[in-house]
Amino acid sequence: MNEKQTGANVKKQRVSEKDVRGYVIERFDGVKRSNRIKNLVSFQTMNKYMIMAHSQEELKILGNIVASNKKIKFSDILIEYEKHLRKAMEKKPTTKTHSNVIMHMFGYFSRDFNRTEKDQFFDLLEHFKQKKITIGQILSEINPIIYRFNNTYLASQTYFLLYSDPNTGNLFHMLGKN
Repeated sequence: MNEKQTGANVKKQRVSEKDVRGYVIERFDGVKRSNRIKNLVSFQTMNKYMIMAHSQEELKILGNIVASNKKIKFSDILIEYEKHLRKAMEKKPTTKTHSNVIMHMFGYFSRDFNRTEKDQFFDLLEHFKQKKITIGQILSEINPIIYRFNNTYLASQTYFLLYSDPNTGNLFHMLGKN
């Protein structure tokens, strides 16, 4: 397969917003079937940045709903959570909301960056804001950093799973520079 064919296949693999919503809601349906608070907590944790990209307001509400698990029946929590999850996922992420998510992630490793790395990160973010690169491209650049600093919390985020461009070799390329 030549490079042009590979590039075409990568484009076909990109996920639509409808697919993103479907994936998240389908995972939540699994939480409902399990009927376990620990699965809801895990779901909320793994989808934090995905939900934040869609609606920061709803993310806060969802967090409060999960935190209320000692005061409210779990069946009622699930009903309320689903209502707000669907409301959040109906909102389309914007460059601004994605940039906000990226800045939150940057906070996990910014202290470990030297000045040059910080400058490169902000240049990359600026390219994204100017629509010179896609969300998938910026996440593909950030992904190796997560592994470099062994951040399992960020690595487990569905945000990376669904929005990163598949880019084989990037991780090894970045690690080879260290």
